Amino acid sequence: MERERLNSRLGFILLSAGCAIGIGNVWKFPYMVGMYGGGAFVVVYLFFLVVLGVPVMTMEFAMGRAGRKSPVKLYDALEPKGSKWHIHGYFAMAGNYILMMFYTTVAGWMLQYFVKMAKGDFVGVDSAGVTEQFREMMAHPGTLTAYMLITVVLGFGICAIGLQKGVEKITKWMMSALLIIMILLAIHSIFLEGGNEGLSFYLLPDLSRMQEAGIGNVIVAAMNQAFFTLSLGMGGMAVFGSYIGKERSLMGESVNVALLDTFVALASGLIIFPACFAYDVPVTSGPNLIFITLPNVFNNIPGGRIWGSLFFVFMSFAALSTVIGVFENIIACSCDLFNISRKKASLLNGVLMFFLSLPCVFGCNIWKEFQPLGEGTAVLDLEDFIVSNLLLPIGSLLFVLFCVTKYGWGWDKFVEEANTGKGLKVAKWMRGYMTFVLPILILMVFVMGII
Repeated sequence: MERERLNSRLGFILLSAGCAIGIGNVWKFPYMVGMYGGGAFVVVYLFFLVVLGVPVMTMEFAMGRAGRKSPVKLYDALEPKGSKWHIHGYFAMAGNYILMMFYTTVAGWMLQYFVKMAKGDFVGVDSAGVTEQFREMMAHPGTLTAYMLITVVLGFGICAIGLQKGVEKITKWMMSALLIIMILLAIHSIFLEGGNEGLSFYLLPDLSRMQEAGIGNVIVAAMNQAFFTLSLGMGGMAVFGSYIGKERSLMGESVNVALLDTFVALASGLIIFPACFAYDVPVTSGPNLIFITLPNVFNNIPGGRIWGSLFFVFMSFAALSTVIGVFENIIACSCDLFNISRKKASLLNGVLMFFLSLPCVFGCNIWKEFQPLGEGTAVLDLEDFIVSNLLLPIGSLLFVLFCVTKYGWGWDKFVEEANTGKGLKVAKWMRGYMTFVLPILILMVFVMGII
């Protein structure tokens, strides 16, 4: 069967970036910056994004473009006869399911918060009331299930329409809207009275704050965030690589995707930190920053209901862009594995995904006594741990080793594929770094994630 192609280079960059841009950028990145000392964390994060993220993404794109298959069949086309690399393909496919088992629920929270904000549920509510609203939302499995179902139906419905007419077209529209809304929100935040301190905290590296958080902790956290923000290690980028032609070299495309991903992460900080400082909200409030802290901020801003609604539309688009990207990966794997049509794969996986996502929903309420990783944890934390701390780093390490060793695809074949076309190339001097240093860095991320 002829491999589907994306219609344009812009579609490829926006789809790849959309898959990478998600809750990690707009929810996790700002609260990590808040917890780990502001501007200094940002600088360390950007460094690791370049030295860790871009090389691994280039390898994933190259494997996808050369193999013209999804992760589950990719190695069959490229691995030496008799080797066992292809086993990783099944783990990569499983990883996409486990990621979506909790991601669909969190995307549903974003949609629900948009509806609550637009309806005016937070108007006139004090900070204790906002906290209570979040608790109340978590306590209702029926409503959480309904919003999770909306996310699943939207994601697979768009994928079922087709690669160019559905996935590419809607991702282009959604990503463009996301960028416009984000710029509007950032401009609004920057000019808030009292927001300058927030900008200084965010944009000016301060070593004393870095020391307070612990220099080692900051480096580890920045390394983790840089690594996970690009969604590498589970074959998502390999799938998008399989949909493009040979006109452009792949390191240049990886840099473009990383730049767009970084732009969204940095802009989300420009939205959040001036607002927090302007209204004396603690930036170190961690994961609660979006759901409990920011509604309090919007309550104090003139026109806060409009700005709050816009903010949660932006959050929903960021979450949905990842959902669509990962669902596309799941569909590509299903089509390759079972030789079925895109529509059939969408329908079957939609039903399966709904049932697989229920434990995460119930983990917030009915099953809250089940605390798999210790006190205060839930099903969501377990699923997140399996994906973020195990499957992403191990998967990335396997992709790297496959591309640099003679026991896999090999350096020469990888470079030939990556450097085909116009644009930034993999240079000769990078071989030593990618072969010896990069695997050690990824191993460090893995070990620190387990610890």
